[in-house]
Amino acid sequence: MAEPRYDYPLYRPPSEANSLIFQVTLGCSFNECSFCDMYRSKEYSERPWDEVRAEIDAMAARAPDARRVFLADGDALNMDTGSLVRIAEHVRARFPSLERISCYAMPMNVLKKSPEELARMRGAGLDMLYLGVESGSDAVLRKVTKGAVAATIVKAVNKAKAAGYVMSCMIILGLGGKEHTAEHAAGTARVISACAPHYVGALTLYLENGIRDEFLQKYGGKFVPLSDAEALDELEGIVRMIDVRDDVVFRANHGSNAYAVRGTLPADKERMLRSIGRMRGRPDAVRPKGLRGF
Repeated sequence: MAEPRYDYPLYRPPSEANSLIFQVTLGCSFNECSFCDMYRSKEYSERPWDEVRAEIDAMAARAPDARRVFLADGDALNMDTGSLVRIAEHVRARFPSLERISCYAMPMNVLKKSPEELARMRGAGLDMLYLGVESGSDAVLRKVTKGAVAATIVKAVNKAKAAGYVMSCMIILGLGGKEHTAEHAAGTARVISACAPHYVGALTLYLENGIRDEFLQKYGGKFVPLSDAEALDELEGIVRMIDVRDDVVFRANHGSNAYAVRGTLPADKERMLRSIGRMRGRPDAVRPKGLRGF
């Protein structure tokens, strides 16, 4: 039985650092977001079931007590429902101590699944989805070619939650630059308030050399990035404007961020805002630029 043969580059969310990773798809079927170069070197494809099954069986023999599994690459939910059900059921059967199976999910991939299909996959054992919100501003979402607008993002998250999925969503500080920072913050807070994901992770825009020119071109060459202080202001605005009743675990401690903030909304909102206020006067709280990145 063969161990996983990864097709690099390989990515997973920070919270999946200790997870087994099975690469069930390669690349991303959309692959047009101008802020992301994760899968630009790959052409989207789905791996044969026999290969995936053999790798699952091999790792079950080596790590039978594994607790978490992440299905890579960036587009596992693009697979047909039957294929994902078969994979999830086999993973659950081979790892009896498993706590969760997760994967990335684009809004369009959630929306094209019927409620019955989402329920089938959830029943088979797929129980957590990572979905990129990025921004709640339609103007920003269009400029970065997200392939979704605020309303469809909210609809997708709520649809997945209704089917029983744990939802972890990502937002990107500075994605609108100086020109759009106010509407980016306000719109992002509105989206999070409207769908209340279980987890929200705030990253900071970090343009790799391979996509920098494309990103700037789509902004008409007029993009002005935020300073660290301005990104902190944007973060403060988002936290302040989020209005939820259900608990939302909010983390802004990703390696791309200049400042680290975390808490659970709504209970910790005031504490988080006080923490942000204190950081303005503490240069030592800033992560050095050389240590930042995706």
